[in-house]
Order: sequence, then C-alpha cells, then structure tokens
Amino acid sequence: MKVSKLTAMDVGNCFQLHASLVFVAIITFTSNVQRHPLKFLITLSIPSTQAKVFFFDKGHTSMIASDSDYLCNPCQKQHSGPFYSCSLCHFSINVECAWPRSTVEDRNCHQHPFTLLSRQDSFNCDACGTEGNYISYICSTCSLMVHKDCTSLPRIIKFSRHDHCIFHKHFLQTRELTRHDCKICFNEVKLDRGSYSCRKPGCNYVVHVNCVLEDERLYKVIEEEKQWEELEEKSMQSSIIRVIEVNEAGEATKIQHFNHQHCLVLIYKMEEEIDRKCDGCMLPISNIFYYCSECPFFLHKTCAELPRIKQHWFRQSNATLNFNSFKQCDFCYRDCSGFFYKIEKIWNMCSRCAKVADFIECEGHQHFLFFDFKYREKCNGCGADIYRGAFRCGKCRFALDFGCLTLPHSALHKIDEHKLKLTYHDDKEQSYCDICEQYRDPSLWYYSCSICDTSAHPECVLGQFPFLKDGSTVAFYKHSHGHHLKFFRKVEGFPECSKCDKFCQEEIFKCKESTCNYIAHCKCLDFYI
Repeated sequence: MKVSKLTAMDVGNCFQLHASLVFVAIITFTSNVQRHPLKFLITLSIPSTQAKVFFFDKGHTSMIASDSDYLCNPCQKQHSGPFYSCSLCHFSINVECAWPRSTVEDRNCHQHPFTLLSRQDSFNCDACGTEGNYISYICSTCSLMVHKDCTSLPRIIKFSRHDHCIFHKHFLQTRELTRHDCKICFNEVKLDRGSYSCRKPGCNYVVHVNCVLEDERLYKVIEEEKQWEELEEKSMQSSIIRVIEVNEAGEATKIQHFNHQHCLVLIYKMEEEIDRKCDGCMLPISNIFYYCSECPFFLHKTCAELPRIKQHWFRQSNATLNFNSFKQCDFCYRDCSGFFYKIEKIWNMCSRCAKVADFIECEGHQHFLFFDFKYREKCNGCGADIYRGAFRCGKCRFALDFGCLTLPHSALHKIDEHKLKLTYHDDKEQSYCDICEQYRDPSLWYYSCSICDTSAHPECVLGQFPFLKDGSTVAFYKHSHGHHLKFFRKVEGFPECSKCDKFCQEEIFKCKESTCNYIAHCKCLDFYI
C-alpha cells in the first residue's frame, strides 16, 4: 500500500480556503465492484454555509461541483464519513459498502439469515421494490434478493397516517387481480414486490416501503401488534369527563365537559333561527349539539366528543386538546378562538384543520386529494405560496392548502339577502368583487349568489377574523397596545379609530381598562403573533 502525506502547511492552507475540507490519502485498492484504483477520502464535517469539497493530490487542488459526487454508487446515500473514490469514472463507495458483512441475521426482521452476493449489474429488491446496484443479499430459503439496508426492515410499524399497524410483506397475497395504489404517492404497488399493508379485515391500506419509511417522524417501530393496541388504549382520553344521563339509544344526553364548568345538555335542533356558533370550532350551529342552560355556551356533538389526547396523522406523537381565546393556527394561518391540538409541543392546529383527513374528497375538484409533505408550489384555491405541504391531486397539477379546505361552504353578508355559496369556477374573463369593488381573479375560489349574481373575495365576505368569538380577550403582549383588548364583531355608534381616526363599524378591538378609551379597527392593529 502506497500513501502520500499532506504537510502541516497544506492543512493550514486548506482551512483558509474553505470551511468544508477533505483530506486525501492515495491508496491502491481494488474493489470487487470496481476495477480502477480508488482514492481513500476522509471527510471532516465543519459547519459551512455552502458545502464544497477540495481534493489535494500531489500539490494540485480540484473542486467537486456536482452533488452526485457525494453519493455512494451502491447504496445511493450521501457520504458522511470515509469513502473510496475513482477519479477516472466518478465512482465512489463508502467504507461500509466497500467492506460489507458476508452474512446478516436479524430474527426480528426476517426468520432466515441473508448472505452477501456481489454483482456487476443491477437488480430489483424484493423487499422494497426498487432497483439496487452491485451489492445484494440473498435468502436462499425464501428466494429473496434485497438491498443491504432492506435486510433489517422493521416487520411491524405504526404509521401516523393510518389507524392500524401495518406489516411488511415481500409480496401481497390477494384473491383480487385489481390494481393497488400506494396511499402516500398514489403510484401502483407491484403485488410481487415488497410493501407494507394492513391486516385488518376489509382494510386495503397498502404503501411502498420507501414512501412510508421516508420520514422517521411519521412512524414508530412496533415489536408486537398488542403493544400498539395497549399504547393506543392508554393514550386516548375523552373530552367528556362524566356522562350524567343517556337516552334509550345510548347517547349521552347530559355530560360534563373538560372545558366548561357547567353541565351540557344534548339537543337536536335550535328552537329559534339565531346565528349561534360552536365554541369549539366557531362554525355555525345547526343541529345535534350540546348547550349550557346557565350560560351561552354551545358545542357541536362532534366537537364535544373530540379526544383530549389523540395521535394526529401529521406526526406520530400524541397531540393534546386545549382551549384558547385567541391563537393563530399554524396550518390555516387564521387567528381563532376555540379548540386547538398541540402537536409535538410546537404546532397549534385548530379543530377545523384537525378534522381534515390526509386523504380527502373535495367539492372543488373531481379527483381525490392526498397530503404531500414535500409540496412547495401554489394553492389553486387562493393562489398563495405553500411552504409546509399541501393536499394535492395525484392525477393533475391541483393542490389546496389547509386555509382553503376549511373555508365554510356558505356564509352570510349584508351585501346579499341570501346565503353566499363557496364557488370554485368562474367562466368570466373579467371579474370584480361586489364588496371591495376590486379585481377578482376568476381562476380562484370565491363566494357567490346565483340568484342575485353577487360575487366576492372570501376574505371580503368572511372578514379578517371569521373564527374569533365575540368578546374574546387578546393579551397585551400580542399587540401594539399596552393593555388587554376585547374583540367585537359589531360596535354601537360610530366611534373613531385610535389609529387611523376613521369611524369604526365592524370588527374592532377595544381596551378592557375602564380608564382607557382605546379602540381600533382590526386591520389597524399591529399583532406580534
């Protein structure tokens, strides 16, 4: 073995050139998958704003500019430690792949040992269904050929986007000769290749191996199925603290809820045509709801039954239900009152967003939509840029964000005597909003009345705070005024705004201090949230 060494001066100059360095010792090495001599490279990971790699060989410096040069050819993973490289054909291989184990055995993942089989050509992995290069492992008992990493795939996992445990199979046994699509990417799952699927009767949930294992935050490895069932039973807590009365059908007609000091009574219809809103989701009350006989408090039956602790599909960890008078949802970006789920002690998700499944049917589109964590384009409903994933169509270029998916299907506004309906398509070339009288993009969603030919922007119909309860308190540290403020949807008289000096009519914030006459339009107030 012949080695060329770097001097101390070379090393010092390297650090001055760039923050990411690679030291090279030239070693003659013949691999069983590569016939040219390979250079052994030792990577030092030093923080840098832009990673560049420099090679130092016989006093000359050259830089790798392509990201592909950082990948190991057999396993297609980025180099994070020592690796071998051939400058003649741009072949590189990390140490683990260059010196693979001859036998891999893990009874928790597969009942038989896997044996190393080096190859000059590619192969299809029986465990994950994708192509592999050079290095494979075989199980002669089961006639399987798999990637090195696929020898230790977890047998059972709990995926956040499915209610049951899913199991790894090298091929699917099914009596039906129908197509099975992955419930994550919605591309076909080959029946004769590896996948994860649900065992529950009547459940046809199937996903690609690489799709379901792509994000470690979305799944948990389960040793036994009973382990998950026990964990799920312990984690699920009802919001109903006590059931006081039930009817003949077994429905709870009188309950004690964790978020209210008085008992709540079940009722099937509002006696009067009053514009009441649910205190949990701030959507209108229509039928089947709980109300308080001692104070104006209402909850949809579905909102009252929301679990206090649940596992939401956005993350594998549990989410906890809380009540807030004024908080911004991190998903629809609206300031709301009502129930919020706290996810991983980081994100606040309003109850409207929490009720949206990861795979949905939407009135505004002809195909099913599924949530794609990687989506970073525009929403077809409002035209806004999307930064945290969206519900997209697997068949066409259509996507919606949480804000559009949770818009009310109808809304009242003084501009029209009828309810305005959420509308998804407009054939007109030129469109204007009847409320603000500004241009309205006909390709985006809007509210309309077909009887009166009224049309308007959603934000003009709903206002700035459609899901904020009248009388909600906003703490002083969340805005530019020094005291707590109260929100009012309507105001008596025509007081002057303390910020712009114009008359106030709708949606205002008023100071709670009796000695302070501060009042401001919602749009005039600066928020710190």
